[in-house]
Amino acid sequence: MDSRIFALEGAQSLGAAVAAELGQPLAALEERGFEDGEHKIRPLDEVRGADTYVIQGLHGGPDDSPNDRLCKLLFFIATLRTNGAARVTAVVPYLAYARKDRQTKPRDPLTARYVAQLFEAVGADRVITLECHNLAAFQNAFRCETLALDTRGALLERAAELAGDGAISVASPDPGGVKRAQLFREALEARLQRPVGFALMEKRRSGGTVTGSLIAGDVAGARVLIIDDMIASGGTMTRAARAILDLGARDVWALAAHGLFTGGAEAALADPAITGWIVTDTVPPFRLTEAMAQRVEIVSAAPLLARAIDRLQRNRPVTDLPAAGA
Repeated sequence: MDSRIFALEGAQSLGAAVAAELGQPLAALEERGFEDGEHKIRPLDEVRGADTYVIQGLHGGPDDSPNDRLCKLLFFIATLRTNGAARVTAVVPYLAYARKDRQTKPRDPLTARYVAQLFEAVGADRVITLECHNLAAFQNAFRCETLALDTRGALLERAAELAGDGAISVASPDPGGVKRAQLFREALEARLQRPVGFALMEKRRSGGTVTGSLIAGDVAGARVLIIDDMIASGGTMTRAARAILDLGARDVWALAAHGLFTGGAEAALADPAITGWIVTDTVPPFRLTEAMAQRVEIVSAAPLLARAIDRLQRNRPVTDLPAAGA
């Protein structure tokens, strides 16, 4: 089956890198905006009978909101279906609304589930994402096929370099990320062929206020890698880093799949508690000033995404890729 790789505006850089890894060009498309804010996207290459992949991150800014990006992606998936595509896979490196996956207050929305229903309604056969916020909620929200990749596939080699020959530990900045950090620790331990410590920090959030200061684990004298799915303001990372340093860690690095760097991130990036920040390119670094950018290292997620797409194009299993929960 012929395949087509599309990348919508805002995902062109990452899409081109994925296509280059696959050794095939991006398929051509036309995007038009109208004066009243409406838009149109159509494929310029024939898609009838093709195995199609559409790359689009759902982060906000600098020109489109997550809602804009989601709407454009949904309409384009439906357009591919209308024009006879045999299969449509949405490649969504950063999946918006994944954080609202359960009701924590009366009459809360379950937005993660509603987004899943929208993908299914327009005919998506499969959704691929990198480091979804909550694996169980992601898998349970969708009825179509899903593939959840994680940061082990993008950041493990960099973590091994950081480990060097000294003591190394992996930490979760909150209880919700324990499984993610444990899986990363296990993979790093296998890669290094030596023990890797583990730590976790207490965290409670209510009404936008974060509390909790308890930390448990093996960090004394070690370089500690804090692993999370995303960095928004960076406050969670710096808060955990200061507590870890208080327990005698040598230094602390912050690693995450998605670097949003929203309000407050400038202060967090300037905080000496964290030696370095490492994220992937799922979200372009448009919010980083020159000074902020000097503190952030960006590792491309394109090779990982390309490996997953390649396996799917050839109808080969993807279970041996580093994937969440593997």
